[in-house]
Amino acid sequence: MDTQTHRGGCLCGAVRFEIAGPAKWTGYCHCHSCRKHTGAPASAFAGFERSQVTVTAGELALFASSPGVRRGFCAACGSTRSYEGDRWPTEFHVHVGAFDDPEPFAPTGHAFAEERVSWLHLTDPAPP
Repeated sequence: MDTQTHRGGCLCGAVRFEIAGPAKWTGYCHCHSCRKHTGAPASAFAGFERSQVTVTAGELALFASSPGVRRGFCAACGSTRSYEGDRWPTEFHVHVGAFDDPEPFAPTGHAFAEERVSWLHLTDPAPP
């Protein structure tokens, strides 16, 4: 059982968070919206129960990117941080790059793989 507290934040340090315990899942997302939100060809996410997440400094600004979807970012530096959606109402999804130590959150799957850009070649993650 993972009892570790994972910490992270934005580029400028205005927004900081702590997450207690293990991720429910990890994976790459290839959807068009994530590409636009991050500026990257794919995003690595870790999903947690909302009750595990505490914002310890600052506040996430939220953008309603599509119906039922809110994407979190730092209003000061613009760093992308999170995804929240009505589809998974109890979950809080964090961009793996937002963690101070992203090593524990190696992706184990792909979401929206059919939207993957043709030139992106990732080694398929090993199952957990």
